Amino acid sequence: MTAQAFPYLLVPHLWSSRNRVRRRERGDLVRAGLFGSIGVAVCAALFGGAYWLTGQLLEYAEFGDYLLRLGLSWLFLTFLAFLAFSGVVTALSTFFLADDLRLLMAAPVAARRLFHARFARTLGQASWMVVIFLTPVLIGIGAARCAPPLFYATAVATVLPFSMIPVACGTAATLLLVNILPARRARDILMLMGLLFAAALILLLRFIRPERLLRVESLPDITDFFATLQSPITPMLPSFWAGESLFASLQGGLDWLHTGALWTTALVCTLVVGAASERWHFAGYSRSQEAPKARFTQLRSLDRLARLAPLSRVRRHLLLKDAKIFLRDISQILQLLPLLALVLLYLYNFRVLDLERIPYMSGVIKNAYGFVNLGMAGFVMATVAVRFVFPAVSAEGGAFWIIRTAPVSMHDFLWSKFWTGLVPVFVLTETLTMAANELLGIDPFLKVVSAGAILFMSLALVGLATGLGARYPRFGADPNQVAGSYGGVAFMILAVLYILVMIALLGWPSSIYLFRQVRGLPLRGADEIRFGVCFAAAAALSLGTWLTAMRAGVRALKELDRR
Repeated sequence: MTAQAFPYLLVPHLWSSRNRVRRRERGDLVRAGLFGSIGVAVCAALFGGAYWLTGQLLEYAEFGDYLLRLGLSWLFLTFLAFLAFSGVVTALSTFFLADDLRLLMAAPVAARRLFHARFARTLGQASWMVVIFLTPVLIGIGAARCAPPLFYATAVATVLPFSMIPVACGTAATLLLVNILPARRARDILMLMGLLFAAALILLLRFIRPERLLRVESLPDITDFFATLQSPITPMLPSFWAGESLFASLQGGLDWLHTGALWTTALVCTLVVGAASERWHFAGYSRSQEAPKARFTQLRSLDRLARLAPLSRVRRHLLLKDAKIFLRDISQILQLLPLLALVLLYLYNFRVLDLERIPYMSGVIKNAYGFVNLGMAGFVMATVAVRFVFPAVSAEGGAFWIIRTAPVSMHDFLWSKFWTGLVPVFVLTETLTMAANELLGIDPFLKVVSAGAILFMSLALVGLATGLGARYPRFGADPNQVAGSYGGVAFMILAVLYILVMIALLGWPSSIYLFRQVRGLPLRGADEIRFGVCFAAAAALSLGTWLTAMRAGVRALKELDRR
C-alpha cells in the first residue's frame, strides 16, 4: 500500500462527496439552486466588469496597456496575501486537526506520501475560491482583447504554480507555529494571523492613499500617484511574475523567464516544506493532541452589574453565562481586533473625503453619503450578527443537553441569547453611524433618522440572526462553519433584502424633506402623511421581523426539545 498511498489517500474524500450527492437529503436541491444562482450571478458580474474595464482601457493605447499590466500584477498581489493566510488556516486543519489523522498516523504510510496527500487537500481547499474568482475575470479580459488560445493555456499554467507558492509558505508557517507555541492553541493562531492579515490590508490601502484623486490641487501629481501605485509591485514577488506572463500571452507571445520562475519556485517551496514536514510534522501533531491549560477568571464585576439589570434570576444567570464564556475565550476577543481595525479604516475614509471642494454639490453629496453610510452600517451589523449572534445557540455544542434538562424554558434561553447579542451590536453600529455622519456633516434631520433607524435595524437583524440560528443549529460545528452554513447564508440574504427595503422606506421621505429644505419650500400636509406612512412601515417591518424570527426560533427549540 505504501507504494500507492498518495493517490489512495485522496480517494475517500472523493467517495464521500459522491455519496453525499447520491443521498440527496432534504433541502439539498433548494440549497444547490440557491448557491448555484448566487455563484452564477457573481461570476457573470465579474466577467462583465472585467470585460467592460478592459474595453475602456483599449481606448488609451499604450497608457491602457500599462494600466492593464499594472492591474494584473495588483490582482495577483491581492490574492497572494489571501492565499498565504488561507494556507495557514487550511493547513492547520488538514495537517494537525483532521479526524482521519488518528488512523493515518498509525497506518503504514510513508511521511513523504502523507505530506503529498495533505498538501494536495490544502492546496485545493485554500485556492478554490481564488480560482473561481480569477476564472471569469481572466475570461473577460481575454474576450475584450480577443486573446489567442495561448492566453487561456498560459492562464492555467500560471494560476497553478502561483497558488502553490503562498500555500506552501502558509503550510510552513503553520508547521513552525504549531511546534513553537503551546499545544492546542489552534484558535489563537488563526485569530492572530487574521489580525495580521487585516492590519496588512489596511496598511496597503492607506499606503496608496486613493483619496488624493478627489483633490483638485493634486491633479498635477497624478504621475506621483501612479508611482505610488506601482511601488508595492516588485519583480521579486510571484504576483509580478504571474502578471507579466499573462500580459505577454495577451500580446501573442510567451514569457519563459517569469513562467519558469513561477514553476521552479513552486516546486522548490513544495520540496522544502515536504522535507520540513517529514522532520517536524509528527512532533507538531503530538503537541496538538495535548489538552490545553484551563485558565478561568471569576469576573465578579459582571455579577455586580447583572444584579442591577431588571431581569429575572433565570435570565440573569443565562446572560452571565454567555458573557463570561465570551470574555474567557481569547479567540472570540481576537476576532474583534480585525473588525475594530476595519471600522477605524471606514471612519478614516470618511474623514479624508474632501467634499467641500466640489462646488454647488457638496451638500447634496454629503446627504447622499449619509444614506450610503446607513446602508454600510446595516451591512456591518449583519456581518457581525452572522458571526457572533447566529452561532450563539450552536455554540452550546454537546452541553446543550444541560439546557434541555435544566428547569429553563426555551423562551428564556433564546431571549437571553438575543439580549446578549443586541447590546454590543447596537452600541457598535450606532457609534459607527453617528461618528461617520458627524465627520460628513450631514443635515441634522438625517442624523436623527439614521440614529432611529439603527435602533430598529438592530432589533430586526439581531432577532433574525438569533431566530434563524435556533432554526438551523449545528451543535457539532465550529462557529465559522456555522456562519457559513445554509442557515447563515439564508440569514445574509434576508438581511440584505431587509436593509434595502429599509433604505428605500427611509430614503424617499428624507429626500423629499431635503429637496424642500434646499428650495426653501414648506412641507405640505400630504408630505407629512407620506413621512408618517413610510416611517411607520419601516418600524412595523423591523418589529415584525424581530418578533416573528424570535417566535419561530422558540418553536424550533421546543420541537427539538421534544425529540
